[in-house]
Amino acid sequence: MSDTLSILRALLAEVDAGRLAALCAVLRTRGSTPQRPGATMLVRADSGTLGTLGGGGIEAEARRRAFDLLGAGASASLEFELDHDHGGEDTLICGGRMMIGVNVVAPASDLTPYRRAVADAERREPAWFPLTVTHEGPPVTYRIHLEITPVLLIAGAGHVGHAVAKLAVELGFHVIVVDDRADVASVERFPLPIERRIGDIPSVLREYSVNANTFVVIVTRGHEHDRQALEAVIGRPACYIGMMGSHRKARAVLDGLRAAGVPAEQIDQVHSPIGVPIGSVTVPEIAVSIVAELVQHRRRETQPLVSGPEGSDVS
Repeated sequence: MSDTLSILRALLAEVDAGRLAALCAVLRTRGSTPQRPGATMLVRADSGTLGTLGGGGIEAEARRRAFDLLGAGASASLEFELDHDHGGEDTLICGGRMMIGVNVVAPASDLTPYRRAVADAERREPAWFPLTVTHEGPPVTYRIHLEITPVLLIAGAGHVGHAVAKLAVELGFHVIVVDDRADVASVERFPLPIERRIGDIPSVLREYSVNANTFVVIVTRGHEHDRQALEAVIGRPACYIGMMGSHRKARAVLDGLRAAGVPAEQIDQVHSPIGVPIGSVTVPEIAVSIVAELVQHRRRETQPLVSGPEGSDVS
């Protein structure tokens, strides 16, 4: 889960306790910089911080100026150049530039956007919050998007599902394994943090709230089970749907769905055969090819963490 979620929780705790806090975020960068847009840091009224804007002289100066803004109850955007003043003694100076927004949040502020972002992120749904700053003109508002841990629904707890689950956890997915065999989908084979859902596979998949942060991998024990699992998720707003199998099997399943009236645009979104073509033969190799495709799709679809600026009426 995004570090920004912890920062938002800490912000709410500070303000709910009646204390001012400054929420800082990298809004723009150019050239080589220690952090990318979307990186966040909280500066408390006692000058303590949570999070990082990249360390070094820039972070120290941003912290000092944010603390000054806390005293004034003001918000601002700060411009920095990575020169010898801000790069730090051990930092390679590459001439980069950073724009950092500082938004002071007071107990009287409307905390609804921050609470909404926390709630959305905890449900692993797309989440963002506004950050309003002034810079040589009227206030402008940016949207800071949280980097949410993607959910990977694996239909099938067999050998391939097991290998995919272990690898995907290491690569930052929240994994949920679905199977109707309690002994195969046991806690011994799928320890925490992997979740297990035991029951009829299509029914469990239909009950799960699929959203744009959800990846689905179908690796059940048979052709008919694959078809039923695919029917349960096709047409829903998943980020990715993939089904393991040969070209012949994929064609048979997808042609059947087409004949049943499933729209062509939904069928075209199904990745099958699944996986990056690396010539995989063994189960671990197959798992590598599948998870590589998931990572490829995840990174290709990743949206910028900062959008805007817009008018200060973003809601």
